[in-house]
Amino acid sequence: SPWRTVIVSDDARDILASQLIYILNEPCQYEDTSWIRPMKFVGVWWEMFTGEGKTWAYSDFYQAKPGITDYTKLKPNGHHPANTAHVKEYIDFASAHGIDGILVEGWNEGWEDWASYRKDRQFLFNKAYPDFDVKELQRYAKEKGVQMVMHHETAANAADYERQLDEAFQFMVDNGYHAVKTGYVGYIIPRNEYHSSQWMNNHYIHVARRAADYKVMVNSHEAVRPTGLCRTYPNWLAQESARGGEFETMGGNDPDHTCILPFTRLKGGPMDYTPGIFETRLSYYNGEKPNERVHTTLVKQMALYMTMPSPIQMVADLPSNYARFPDAFRFIEDVAVDWDNSWYLEAEPGDYITVARKAKGEDEWFVGGITDENSRTATIPFSWLPEGKQYIATIYEDGKDPDWDTNPQSYRIRKVVVTPKSVLKQKLAASGGVAISIKEADKAEMKGLKTIR
Repeated sequence: SPWRTVIVSDDARDILASQLIYILNEPCQYEDTSWIRPMKFVGVWWEMFTGEGKTWAYSDFYQAKPGITDYTKLKPNGHHPANTAHVKEYIDFASAHGIDGILVEGWNEGWEDWASYRKDRQFLFNKAYPDFDVKELQRYAKEKGVQMVMHHETAANAADYERQLDEAFQFMVDNGYHAVKTGYVGYIIPRNEYHSSQWMNNHYIHVARRAADYKVMVNSHEAVRPTGLCRTYPNWLAQESARGGEFETMGGNDPDHTCILPFTRLKGGPMDYTPGIFETRLSYYNGEKPNERVHTTLVKQMALYMTMPSPIQMVADLPSNYARFPDAFRFIEDVAVDWDNSWYLEAEPGDYITVARKAKGEDEWFVGGITDENSRTATIPFSWLPEGKQYIATIYEDGKDPDWDTNPQSYRIRKVVVTPKSVLKQKLAASGGVAISIKEADKAEMKGLKTIR
């Protein structure tokens, strides 16, 4: 069982900076970790949540059974985005923008009746739908310098997943997959077990350890709240294990939600929150969810890459939406996912967080600041930058008359010169944010730019 801890401070920044839970866990159990690499990834995923009728299933024949039904004889429903041609579009996008990988949900047999419990086996993890060409997509992705990310939804049938586990991981290795997103939606099978029961805790660890035998990295969703085991099993890169971005399409997350999670859920380990949603109004899609919306400004979505750190970060929106805001998307292209150091500049639980981080092995720094339902002015010192140099800070900020509900896509980008003595007073809209990228400057680049004193 995990340690029970209490972290106490009269300064909330100390709570965010504490690594107590992490270091109480056993050291890494693996001799070789060179294959474990942080990454950003896009995915065939968000379009299934927008209300346009796209689905994980290949057909509408709900009596289809994986491994028994001949899916090539079924009529395609025409709403299945996990198909070869569409996935290639995502691969092209990832390649063009320096994004490491692409997740595809709905690629494998079983989605027609996946959550009904009318069958003993919900999925096969080594059998693709007829419109998903595993070999061709792996060839194409490799040619483009992009990694394919596997998806294993279990429909909470953890017992059957364990029976298929070695076969599933061998299929991944044979087809060039080195990372998997697992899912546990529903009531756990075997019966009388729960997502947080001892049997399931043992299951999650078993999956991570067995994955390591195949040099596979794991990002688990609908799993138990983490307790620092990412130190012991570092291929267990991240978990969801709280209300992530997808819940914005199901009633929404309150504006203070992401100002709370770093003090609670994230103390146990990184979260795959799935940030980066630029089209925050689902009414844009003219689908079945006209009243749903993401409860943030566009800029706050950018800042979440800093305030909700994870070594595996999703670039969660549709490529077509990023194409509408290419200057803002530049920050997501640039932002790191692995860090040498972090400085918590401001923090109050449920109210606001401002953090600075140095990219691992690079002379690049990033700042992210978010706030709750109240607008505020953040005070951002740069005393953590190395002395004796000047830097260019590219500031992505909420724009004119920003409002997460009525005007979420108002943003502005500006460049200034900063030094370790600079202090920036930065306005944040209600449920807004600020995202800053920083690099060393030369005289030519600084010409005409304002210096922040």
